[in-house]
Amino acid sequence: QVNLVESGGGSVQAGGSLRLSCAASGGTFSRYTMGWFRQAPGKEREFVAHINRNGGSTNYAEAVKGRFTITRDNAKNTVYLQMISLKPEDTAAYYCAAAVIPTVVAATWTTWGQGTHVTVSS
Repeated sequence: QVNLVESGGGSVQAGGSLRLSCAASGGTFSRYTMGWFRQAPGKEREFVAHINRNGGSTNYAEAVKGRFTITRDNAKNTVYLQMISLKPEDTAAYYCAAAVIPTVVAATWTTWGQGTHVTVSS
């Protein structure tokens, strides 16, 4: 089982950009589909994006399509989330996750990072 550590969160103004990183250790990174989820205060954790084991296939939530891009570097055991055109509604804690069988349901993902906070001000 991999251990996941996110970084790259911060505060930006609307329209700005951030890139989140998630470094994996302790397991075979390339075995896992990797995903990003987010959780705003008072809301449930929601799917953002996932990427398959070799990086050739991605899936995005409708709310972030065209603005967020998920990529991975298996040589560096790292998955990224590039976020552009950020909106105040993107404000949340962002979590990296790993799964063998990906879904858009958070409860089905087996391994989670500790989260990194993103705040977008208007």
